[in-house]
Amino acid sequence: MSVESAAASEMTAQPADVPQPGARLIDLVRVMDTLRRKCPWDARQTHDSLTPYLLEETYEAVDALTAGDQAAVREELGDVLLQVVFHARIAQERTDGTGYTIDDVADGIVSKLTRRHPHVFGDVTVSGPDEVKLNWDAIKAAERAAAGSGAAASSLDGVPLTQPALSLAAQLLRRAARADAPAELAALDAADDRVSDLGRQLLALVVQGQEAGLDPELELRAAARAYAEAVRAWERDRPAG
Repeated sequence: MSVESAAASEMTAQPADVPQPGARLIDLVRVMDTLRRKCPWDARQTHDSLTPYLLEETYEAVDALTAGDQAAVREELGDVLLQVVFHARIAQERTDGTGYTIDDVADGIVSKLTRRHPHVFGDVTVSGPDEVKLNWDAIKAAERAAAGSGAAASSLDGVPLTQPALSLAAQLLRRAARADAPAELAALDAADDRVSDLGRQLLALVVQGQEAGLDPELELRAAARAYAEAVRAWERDRPAG
């Protein structure tokens, strides 16, 4: 039995009178199909037109998680899920050979998870979460090499450059560290006129944050939220007029 089959068997081993996990996901796919055919607004959407909503809904989910509002988290995760189903439904309509369905999307992530967890779905033994992470990175690197065109693969391949700058810098630094890149590379050459002194200082702060075990994006987000609360408190308390 393949690891995918073993995973599927484990997930479907439910009593007959208990609803299968994911049953309502099928309903969501059906609702999306109906909206795509019958709603004028939904029918005209494209990948490009939906991109801002995917970003917006993701940030709203992060806000809910940061606030610890579990009811809001549940709702915002639903909005993020809608975007996934919506994009897959649009892709399903293509006839140029690039199309795919929501099942193809699910199949891809199921295959990836089972492949990258050989200690769960295979016969690999690990000593703990650190070794799990090392195995994951090694398997991912092998996948990138296998999918390459012959050119030398970079540890930075696949890093989305459009993400917020702080999280981008942090991810690049993490990837570089896994590749054993010299730490001094982060001390950018002062003669490089593409980078301002402020840019160099910000990158140095990201390095300091990571050395302290802190996520710079989350830390600045927390500081910004605290600042917003301070401004609102000042607005409430300042004398009228």
